[in-house]
Amino acid sequence: MSEPLTTLANGLFSFLCSKAVWENMARMCVKTRRLDVARVCLGNMGNARAAKALREAETEPEQEAQVAMLAIQLGMLEEAEKLYKSCQRYDLLNIFYQASGQWQQALETAEVHDRIHLRTTYYNYAKYLESMGDKNLALAYYEKSDTHRVEVPRMLQDDPSLLEFYVHKTKDKNIYKWWAQYLESQSDMDSALHFYDLAQDYLSLVRVYCYMGNIQEASQIANDTGDRAASYHLARHYEGHDDIKQAVHFYTRAQAYNNAIRLCKENGLDDQLMNLALLSNSEDMMEAACYYEERSTHMDRAVALYHKAGYVSKALELAFATEQFSALQLIADDLNENSDPALLARCSDFFITHSQYEKSVELLVAAKKVPVRHIFTCMWIYMYEYVIFMFPHMCPQYNQALELCLVQNLTITEELAERMTVTDSKDLSEEARKELLEKIADCCMRQGNYHLATKKYTQAGSKQKAMKALLKSGDTEKIIFFANVCRQKELFIMAANYLQSLDWRKSPEILKNIIGFYTKGRAPDLLAGFYEACAQVEIDDYQNYEKALDALTEAFKCLSKVKDSSGGQQEARLVHLQHKITLIKKFVHIRGLYAEDSDEAVRLCEALLDEPELDPAVRIGDAFGFLVEHHCQQGNFQVAYHKLDELQKLLPSQNVKFYISQASLEALQREMGLPVEHSGRRSSVKEEDEVEEDLNMS
Repeated sequence: MSEPLTTLANGLFSFLCSKAVWENMARMCVKTRRLDVARVCLGNMGNARAAKALREAETEPEQEAQVAMLAIQLGMLEEAEKLYKSCQRYDLLNIFYQASGQWQQALETAEVHDRIHLRTTYYNYAKYLESMGDKNLALAYYEKSDTHRVEVPRMLQDDPSLLEFYVHKTKDKNIYKWWAQYLESQSDMDSALHFYDLAQDYLSLVRVYCYMGNIQEASQIANDTGDRAASYHLARHYEGHDDIKQAVHFYTRAQAYNNAIRLCKENGLDDQLMNLALLSNSEDMMEAACYYEERSTHMDRAVALYHKAGYVSKALELAFATEQFSALQLIADDLNENSDPALLARCSDFFITHSQYEKSVELLVAAKKVPVRHIFTCMWIYMYEYVIFMFPHMCPQYNQALELCLVQNLTITEELAERMTVTDSKDLSEEARKELLEKIADCCMRQGNYHLATKKYTQAGSKQKAMKALLKSGDTEKIIFFANVCRQKELFIMAANYLQSLDWRKSPEILKNIIGFYTKGRAPDLLAGFYEACAQVEIDDYQNYEKALDALTEAFKCLSKVKDSSGGQQEARLVHLQHKITLIKKFVHIRGLYAEDSDEAVRLCEALLDEPELDPAVRIGDAFGFLVEHHCQQGNFQVAYHKLDELQKLLPSQNVKFYISQASLEALQREMGLPVEHSGRRSSVKEEDEVEEDLNMS
């Protein structure tokens, strides 16, 4: 062998040996998972495809998936399968099985672990089976992949008999439709109609019937099914043959109102045009309204359509211009603060003229501001002279609305009051806003809506007026709540004064609130007066001098805290109160002493009757009743009768039953020879008067 050939052989041998070494090293990288070294090995091997696949696999988050791709490129399929399973990348394992022809393993993996790709796997397997010529099994897997509606007809298109058998077998509407289209392309119209009917493709049925000239059958299908596409196709057919009435009918059934409106306008079908426009969108309504307006006929329809389309201003202008006053009733319901103030004012005038004052008030509230000339007009009609005086430049309509409510006795509802409440500082200054709120509240007060008046006075910052309105309502719970929330001295006093007018004796909660409100309101003089009232109630109603003494003691404490600025009147009141306390203390002591020393108690009671200004601190009747009871119990009926007679002379207009027990009176009557009442029943007022009269006669 020549020297050049020897050199070439040696070089080739060295190259082959080095390539094998690099491949072995790359295989070792699969086991050690050294992808950086593997890239070097693949580069030295010159395997560009494997290097590209490895680079693309690096996007996978799992290292095992990247190494598995290296193993696949090196032919280490078992290692790749184990790596995919270890990192649970069943999607890549599924692709691996499909690429390696292991279809059973791929199907099992997809069905168990990779169901998201199950239909794709079925489809790929069906394609594989089709390529292998197994059409029956491929058909089954196309069905499993839900691609049979397209793939099966494509696969069986070379075998029409088998395809027709499959169409009859599946009973799928999409396949029926495809087969009908195929038959139509073969000019087999009768069979095509049959399968279009099975597929419920009404548009195709109508289209074919129209092509065949059977318009009656096509109309029957469109009317029976109500299919919009079929109706539209049939309407186009009728329009092409100048049958306008039927065309309008089927355009309407297809809800193609713009086409129906177009035909009505072109052919003068005004009555049908109105109905169609009301069913259509705002643009079509606008076109129909313009049509009526241009023809100057049926102006009421034009107004109604402008209104329905949302062009309220245009509708109002046309209604006023053509004197369509009946339409104004409907249009006014959609007017609000966003409408043109001038139009609102014109509508308000209309409703006032027709004595519909409530609607007029709503529109005046919505108008907010109108030019001064309109106010002059309103003044001239309704004699509201002071309105322009109060707002000479730009007059809000709220004042006119309020006056209208008062003059016509219209109730101001909460909703109307809220609409009249201005929240935007651009409309009114803060001072004017408060003045307006107070006017609203004043109107509510005149109408007896005290709760709403309270709310408006509160929003205006006039809390005292709010409390006065609430007091008129008589809502005790809200009065107490309002006073506690506002926490103003004057409101506490007003609330306490109101609560005193209630039956506070039977409600401890009201009694507690009265004392608390006078205390929070820093009114010890008023609290002292309330304690005095409590004491008098205990004496007059219950003869409970012990509780009366406690109440008067509290009154004295409260009155002592008041600074005397009345020129000595405060001191005189304290002296008088102290005198009452002293007298009541004596009477309480006498009644307590009676159980231990009755004679001494009687002596002290006799002395007490000689005290000046005894009544009303201690009622004379209670003192004499004490003595009469004592003498009746001791059997001294003559003395008891004498004391009773003395009491009747001092109090001729009062009933002795208030001071002496029924048992003592009955005993005294028996001993004095007077008719005795039955003790088993309560005598009436008339009987009590007769007893008292008998005693006086005796």
